[in-house]
Amino acid sequence: MVQKLTGKVALVTGASRGIGQKIAEELALHGAKVVVNYASSPGKAEEVVNGIKQQGGEAVAIGADISQVAQVELLFQKTLEAYGQVDILVNNAGIMITKPILSITEEDFDRQFNINVKGTFFAIQQAALHMKENGRIINFSTSVNGQMFPGYSSYAGTKGAVEQFTRQLAKEFGPKGITINAIAPGPVNTELFTVGKSEEQIKAVANTNSFGRMGEAEDISRVVLFLASEESQWVTGQTLRVNGGFI
Repeated sequence: MVQKLTGKVALVTGASRGIGQKIAEELALHGAKVVVNYASSPGKAEEVVNGIKQQGGEAVAIGADISQVAQVELLFQKTLEAYGQVDILVNNAGIMITKPILSITEEDFDRQFNINVKGTFFAIQQAALHMKENGRIINFSTSVNGQMFPGYSSYAGTKGAVEQFTRQLAKEFGPKGITINAIAPGPVNTELFTVGKSEEQIKAVANTNSFGRMGEAEDISRVVLFLASEESQWVTGQTLRVNGGFI
């Protein structure tokens, strides 16, 4: 296998499970040294690291709550201490709270915006400070932004902000050859999406795309790999809807 990312260091937030775990594994498989960030699951993060090492890759787990700017800064400092550079930033960490507007509390609102928006923004800021030429920044939005689903207003609002960061910052990063893009997955078969849903509900959602199945984590990680590689040098400021024709 040609290792596209040999010599690169990738920092993946929220990488102890789900899509983040698969992204960390994918990037490591293609030669990157990977920082597996976690907020509250050190055991899970170490399992991911150990799995990567068993496949011949290199990885380290670093805990940080990205809703706090000081911890975002510490995350980058520890990454630099471990590997000396950051070439790829994947802002995967996020939460989803789905409630009708009359049920959304101030705590719900602040928690989503602190992680999904503030965490992403200040991680990008750290990348601007520490990333050298030809780096890659990959943010996460959602394909729900193209739909009108009851209960998703505050969550979709956070991802709308992420898409605008991605667009507006492309020219700021351009002079250093750094690309910044976002991926907007459709429904993916991970805990984030499936918890609290019945089998019938999951099946109904699966039937809304072109292929009649749920997305899988590797459907997303393969596109992240493309955006992290040299092949994507002419792609920046874009949001890619990776959703099997969901919208």
